[in-house]
Amino acid sequence: MTYALNVNGRMHSVDVDGDIPLLWVLRDVIGLTGTKFGCGIGICGACTVHFDGQAVRSCVTSIEHSASSEITTIEEVGETATGARIQQAWLAEEVVQCGYCSPARSSRRRSRSRSDQALPIPRLRARIRPVN
Repeated sequence: MTYALNVNGRMHSVDVDGDIPLLWVLRDVIGLTGTKFGCGIGICGACTVHFDGQAVRSCVTSIEHSASSEITTIEEVGETATGARIQQAWLAEEVVQCGYCSPARSSRRRSRSRSDQALPIPRLRARIRPVN
């Protein structure tokens, strides 16, 4: 079946089975590889994307349930003021280790921000510091 997807503000027409996870459509059909496969059961969060601003796990979300939403991937997150500031805070604090989970963690952090207004870097740093 053919589905029309709004991904990062661009329309994509994809011809796939309705039960295929959105993750594989994003990666294998559309070519957006920033969203990662992790556990495959929606627990680890490596596959996090946004549906209408809310974080969802794309490995357990079928394509047929995705077509009516505005989908935002990590490729687009850095294009927003809040996303860019989150990325800068991560770089300044040297948060990244291997980097595999960084796109999802950055996406989840953005979804927790209530708006796309610029947050001060010290406030972002305080939010991403580990709790002892």
